[in-house]
Amino acid sequence: SAPDPSPGSPLGALIARDIRLALRQGADSMMVIVFFVLVVVLFPLGVGPEPAILGRIAAGVIWVAALLAATLSMDRLFQTDHEDGSLELLVLSPLPLELQFLAKATAHWLTTGLPLIIVAPLLGLLLKMAPAGYPVMVLALALGTPSLSLIGGVGAALSLGARRSGGLLSLLVLPLFIPVLIFGVSAVDAGLTGSAAKAQLLILGGLLLGAVALAPWAAAAALRQAAE
Repeated sequence: SAPDPSPGSPLGALIARDIRLALRQGADSMMVIVFFVLVVVLFPLGVGPEPAILGRIAAGVIWVAALLAATLSMDRLFQTDHEDGSLELLVLSPLPLELQFLAKATAHWLTTGLPLIIVAPLLGLLLKMAPAGYPVMVLALALGTPSLSLIGGVGAALSLGARRSGGLLSLLVLPLFIPVLIFGVSAVDAGLTGSAAKAQLLILGGLLLGAVALAPWAAAAALRQAAE
């Protein structure tokens, strides 16, 4: 039967626990949003205030900034559990480790990816993005950012316990983020030019389904190795 994500279920309790921990350490989530805003704000200062130039690069700037911002907090995904000994309890738990990874990736997206999606339209205004691009941008980010959390979670599991894990994590996951970046930007560009963005959005959906199917198995294997 399908896993139960309701608050009363073990899966829902794990999601709620991770969200509470993220909110308690609010600096991490706030840092992601502040970094996202700062990166986007720097581009008009660097390339000039010309609306035509800013509108043309808006989609790429927002996506690259979202990708880099999401990477900031990923090294903490399992670090606390590893440091306080909770990781061994997670591995020994009767709840499959793959489902626990999905719960932690979901909590990460809710505390980092979702705020980025909410802030993105405001930054689109700063970059003089045409109104036609906003619905596609929000939909593309809604499909793409969960993939970033899942792929980044695998990288976090693989780099767990390594020295300078933040740098190693970036080297592991940034190349894997490229397909999401390409099709996310392409979808927004299609919306801005009046073309159909359905193909790009379907590919983003396919990438998300692939990440949901494959990432938990890879991350669970890495976590078991780290717990030994």
